[in-house]
Amino acid sequence: METDLRLESSLWIGNKRYRAVLTGWHLKWTEADKKNGDKKTVSVPVAEVVGVENGRVEILPQKSVEDTDKDFTVFYIKRSRSRSTYGLLWSLGRTQFSCPSRVLRDQWTNHLRTALKTHSPLRPHRLLVFINPFGGKKKGREIYHSLVAPLFELAGISSHVIVTERANQARDHLLKKDLTGFDGVVCVGGDGMFSEVLHGLIGRTQQEAGLCETDPAVTLQPCPLHIGIIPAGSTDCVCYATVGVIDPVSSALHIIIGDSQPLDVCSVHHASTLVRYSVSLVGYGFYGDVLAESEKHRWMGPLRYDYSGTVVYLSNRSYAGIVQYLPADPLLSSPRDKTRCLSGCNVCSRSTERLFPHTSDSGSLYSSHFSQYSNDSEGEWVSVEGRFRCVSLTCMSSSCARSPLGLSPSAHLADGTGDLILVWDTHPLSFLKFLYRHTSTQDQFDLPFVEVHRVKAVRFSLPDGREEEVHEEIGELNRTIGGEEREYVDTVSRNGSQQQLAQSVVEREKMNEHKTVAPILCGLCRKKTPAVSVWNCDGEILPFTEIFCRIHGQLVRLYARGIEDGAAMQNCSQESDKNKSRCITYK
Repeated sequence: METDLRLESSLWIGNKRYRAVLTGWHLKWTEADKKNGDKKTVSVPVAEVVGVENGRVEILPQKSVEDTDKDFTVFYIKRSRSRSTYGLLWSLGRTQFSCPSRVLRDQWTNHLRTALKTHSPLRPHRLLVFINPFGGKKKGREIYHSLVAPLFELAGISSHVIVTERANQARDHLLKKDLTGFDGVVCVGGDGMFSEVLHGLIGRTQQEAGLCETDPAVTLQPCPLHIGIIPAGSTDCVCYATVGVIDPVSSALHIIIGDSQPLDVCSVHHASTLVRYSVSLVGYGFYGDVLAESEKHRWMGPLRYDYSGTVVYLSNRSYAGIVQYLPADPLLSSPRDKTRCLSGCNVCSRSTERLFPHTSDSGSLYSSHFSQYSNDSEGEWVSVEGRFRCVSLTCMSSSCARSPLGLSPSAHLADGTGDLILVWDTHPLSFLKFLYRHTSTQDQFDLPFVEVHRVKAVRFSLPDGREEEVHEEIGELNRTIGGEEREYVDTVSRNGSQQQLAQSVVEREKMNEHKTVAPILCGLCRKKTPAVSVWNCDGEILPFTEIFCRIHGQLVRLYARGIEDGAAMQNCSQESDKNKSRCITYK
């Protein structure tokens, strides 16, 4: 309901007179010299006003200022459909108003700025920005300084920028340096840079809370700082799945207005060691083999993934394994219910109430969610054994430009669950059908050799009799790792916990030597098929086969709001046609 009328007067846009009204929640202007049926009204929520400047000002593509006594410029968010993606593009709208006097101009600018402070309390004021200059097409610095920095300046956001020079620099900074005064952390890069920031913030939060990350049963504390993603990588899967478009300006505007999207995180453990955190994909079999094969061909650039996928597909591999999973409540949601996790998702909203039922302080209530989890008896676990083409666990749809609906189209960003996808051994052409359906709107789960389950935790182990053979392979791999080729980062918390994040180029190359292609379409000599695959964890190879995964509900928050559907814009346009007037609503 519109209340608290702030200001109303006649203003000019060019040569046309408008009646402008600023209420507590909206800024509206309506043509004043036309009949009612032909009047055009524009309504902008105050929460989506980016900034207000005196004079005639332009920001993008290049800043220009014409200082005039009676003019002011309002910048706000405009939406448009994207031809190639599912979500909506955000751009910087700009309208220049002329007033009869300078006094009235000052009244408008002062009222608008006051309204911004009153109705946008969650907007960031100071951000820590990490730029990866090597990711994607190596345009991270250019993207930030030409597109993002001018918008931050317009919105009054100060930023401390660090251009990274080595891997894990952002993670190490977040673990060790003083973060006082920052409202959030922004990463300019791809999924790898996001992963660094994710690990740094989660590790820092657990350090300060005195928690042991290595214990898979520990109650992890949600991170207080938001994460913003400016896409500048090769795939930008996390950005695509949480915003719906790969566009730096759209992402920057989400950061500016202080959008907040909770996100589930999967912790991956081996024995008593925390191996890694994941938000998109933990994949064994096909997806692990593709990543391992691609490491041999980094010189090919992004084409190495297409090439490696073809090679691995032709190798026709499957792997024996035991998968145990703890099912989520089927009454809450299902991976086959044909829903999409969009902005304002009801499933995620209900999950927030379920995870944190007594107070808005998610940190103090996370223990209630964990207590429910820890009381789950072993009898509720489901176990399956066999040969699998691939085993995948995802906490989101994992959609991208090539797979618009993703690995699991009905997965949710913040419901405290993940989707476990089991693809049993099958004929190569059947598996090809499964892979092809990821690029279309066909249901990839509607196949007899595919299962999908909504879960809270997963264990993967090897069948009896395989351990000795596997240990020989893993042992040989580990013996090749030493010195600078294997990096361990120890994160020591107040209670002495340590986080081990192992990364090794030599290890990957050695693993790949064991994964020789066994062609199904030619007569080349077939070498011994490897006994095990490797795990692909958000684009990184894990050095362990037997793992335990647990989903932590809403552990971090992004500057995003989920994928917006264009239906609202279309409905507004249709309703306006019925009323024989044009209603342009930016909401």
